[in-house]
Amino acid sequence: MLAKAKAEGVSVCAFFPSFTFQAPLVLIDPKGGHLVIGRSPVAAANAAVLARPRCTFHCEMAGWHVEFVAAAPRAVTFRRRELIQCRFPELLASNPRRSHDRVHLKAPLPLRVYADTRGIMPFDALILDLGAGGIAFLCYACSITLEPGTVLRGCRIVLPNRSECVVDLEVRYTQAITLPNGHRAMRSGCLFLTPCPQLAALARSALRR
Repeated sequence: MLAKAKAEGVSVCAFFPSFTFQAPLVLIDPKGGHLVIGRSPVAAANAAVLARPRCTFHCEMAGWHVEFVAAAPRAVTFRRRELIQCRFPELLASNPRRSHDRVHLKAPLPLRVYADTRGIMPFDALILDLGAGGIAFLCYACSITLEPGTVLRGCRIVLPNRSECVVDLEVRYTQAITLPNGHRAMRSGCLFLTPCPQLAALARSALRR
């Protein structure tokens, strides 16, 4: 998948609160255990990547969203070119873009979520819209990092009638978004690991409108 992205000249991105790192893949070396990425034209974005012990990168190609986690980013120079070298990805997830209609929730929605209440660091989030295939699109503060495969346990979703359902969600991919007020936030596509009949009924009702 990474070789295909490099061959197609697809840039990889990493999202931060005030900016986005974006640069091409330069070298993929699974035998050597590393990959090399170009530098972003935004100096602060390069510094942010290099300051992290591990970083989540994203790219889009041919109807697929690809996300991978690479550790130990460090500055390297090759043929007078400033680059970033990371360990070969510990985790890579690739997901096709949605194959089901998405339900855009309207007032009194979106739905408030108390996410990962059985985890180490619970946080507040919103469900902005739903996919009929059992996907929720979660919005939360950009200071929070959710890698693909992360399971959010005990997410309490407040329904329009003020009742709650409790579900486990698995993060499939993450991207940065800009809210209508201009603020940056993160948005993750999450798969329901446990059923929420009330939410499924809400999605079906919205699709019939």
